[in-house]
Amino acid sequence: MSAAHAPARRWRPPPLIANPYLRYALIIGAALYLALALGSVEVNWARLSDGWARGLRFVSGFLEPNFSRRWDDIVQGMIESLTMTVTSTVVGIAISVPIGIGAARNVVPRAVYYACRSIIAVSRSLQEIIVAILLVAMVGFGPFAGFLTLSFATIGFLSKLLAEDIEDIDPAPVEAIRATGAPWPSLIAFGVLPQVAPRLLGLSLYRLDINFRESAVVGIVGAGGIGATLNTAIDRYEFDSAAAILILIIAIVMASEYISGLIRGRVK
Repeated sequence: MSAAHAPARRWRPPPLIANPYLRYALIIGAALYLALALGSVEVNWARLSDGWARGLRFVSGFLEPNFSRRWDDIVQGMIESLTMTVTSTVVGIAISVPIGIGAARNVVPRAVYYACRSIIAVSRSLQEIIVAILLVAMVGFGPFAGFLTLSFATIGFLSKLLAEDIEDIDPAPVEAIRATGAPWPSLIAFGVLPQVAPRLLGLSLYRLDINFRESAVVGIVGAGGIGATLNTAIDRYEFDSAAAILILIIAIVMASEYISGLIRGRVK
């Protein structure tokens, strides 16, 4: 058969693991591990059956949400959550900006870089609910513990992303300002911040949304906010009141997302 009439061969992407024995061994090992892991999960089928009924009652609460039963508690919880959200975001941004600048290796000495990266690593290594439990034990129940928790979480989130953005900036303006002999603050103010300001604003607004959602979570462990009211309603099986609280949380998050989108659009 001539080369012109040879059947066309279909191209296939190379496998991720070239060795077939190793590839199939890993697949079999993963399947065995998954089977053993699922087998070690203890499922209480009786409780699961009862939980379906409670779950359906909770879902049906969304059809008839009750805003009046706990309206005073809902208003107080919302005010606490919004206060915690705004204050923790502002304080977290104020602390995150210098740490984020210090964590960018292209604008600071190596010792400052490692120190700031260590702070970011510590802040990111602890989940918000764990921090909230520790702070509730240290400062007591209430929104102050939630404020400290959300501020701590904002530092790890915003500093890391800001540092990565600074490391990815166009080096030409920075080098031009450095060539003029300008001091380091001028280098940051005129060479770095103008390039990352739109991104910093977007991240700040995004963190504002996250902090409001997290304020509902940390309240469950006693750190104030609407989460405490939600937890009380669920514990008392007042699913219609819990549904009303969740609807308000969803509405506020959607409104803040819409407003932040308008602000980001104007800045760009």
